[in-house]
Amino acid sequence: MNFFTKFFRSRDKPKDFYHFSGWPFVFGRFASKQMVNEFTAMQTTAVYACVRILAESVASLPLHVYEYKGQGKERIPQHPLYRLLHDSPNPEMTSFIFRETAMIHLLLWGNAYAQILRDGMGRVVGLYPLLPNHMSVDRDEQGEIVYTYTPSNDSNPHVTQQVKLRRQDVLHIPGLGFDGLVGYSPIAMARNAVGMTLACEEYGSAFFANGARPGGVLKHPGVLKDPSKLRESWQAVYGGTANTGKVVVLEEGVDYQQISIPPEEAQFLETRKFQTDEIARLYRVPPHMIGDLDKSSFNNIEQQSLEFVKYTLNPWVVRWEQSLQKALLLPSEQKRYFVKFNVDGLLRGDYQSRMAGYAVGRQNGWLSANDIREMENMNPIPDEEGGNLYLINGNLCKLQDAGLFGKTGGKNEET
Repeated sequence: MNFFTKFFRSRDKPKDFYHFSGWPFVFGRFASKQMVNEFTAMQTTAVYACVRILAESVASLPLHVYEYKGQGKERIPQHPLYRLLHDSPNPEMTSFIFRETAMIHLLLWGNAYAQILRDGMGRVVGLYPLLPNHMSVDRDEQGEIVYTYTPSNDSNPHVTQQVKLRRQDVLHIPGLGFDGLVGYSPIAMARNAVGMTLACEEYGSAFFANGARPGGVLKHPGVLKDPSKLRESWQAVYGGTANTGKVVVLEEGVDYQQISIPPEEAQFLETRKFQTDEIARLYRVPPHMIGDLDKSSFNNIEQQSLEFVKYTLNPWVVRWEQSLQKALLLPSEQKRYFVKFNVDGLLRGDYQSRMAGYAVGRQNGWLSANDIREMENMNPIPDEEGGNLYLINGNLCKLQDAGLFGKTGGKNEET
């Protein structure tokens, strides 16, 4: 046994919240008695909107395989991996659906897994997503990472069959974690904020479902033999949203006094709005992208959208690219090919800004007409018509040539 084998065997085993219940961020009920997990969290509009905008954004980006060409790169549609990533990773899914599903897993559970099918040469021929809540990650006696997957058995839930997968047979995209191997669920980490959002929605639903405003007092001048009968009759006639606005008829000196706090006094709406901002902060999504336009205007909404691409989407894109290259490209291919998302379309801005930028690049010689037309998804101009010419402004000259026009006989003219 050499030094490196001992070193890797001594490393900590990958752990996540599914297997280590002693940490304070495990799933369960939080202070408001709400059950918080990935499925209940998706029942809140803020979590659903954040997960949807991020998943759909990553899934809709163009994804290509490139080959290094000197100091540049060239798209390689002939590579077998190109079709899997760009078109269809398996016969049942499109590339969009596959990436959207994996991104949803990543945003909710903190990890995305997919089984890799290879041919006899080791090349990837298929990718199938795996549910992260059915996956466990561990190390074997040699220190190698082993993935254990437990498929669902709907016919007989009491019978479990585990499948062991090698590291090279699993595409694993981890989210933010503590050991660099396994990511942690954002929902588990922020379960108090998510639970408060669920509690606010439950309170609002209960309030509007009961038009009688529970929490009031029915006062009777005499002594009631059966108070529950009066309460039930009141609820039957005036309770529920269908009875809201009915004229109340009180008999025998009965008086109704409300003691519950109205939502506007308890700042219920402000609390709900703050919780929406909390969820947007959790996923680093600009509030205007999930329907909160209070702090957005015509002047800043475009800048916020560009910041979403640079500071929110780009880290996820890099995480995807590096995981795809590491897991799907053969070791002999990794120095020659690479996988890359194209986010240029999201950074182009409005039409006027793009045209102004193209004009600067065209006049200063680093963009040709075909370069611009390619970025605008237009057909190229034939080379004989100057489509690939790089032009510069004729009024410009080199700095060392600036004084030549004033020289006569080797000396500068004095004026």
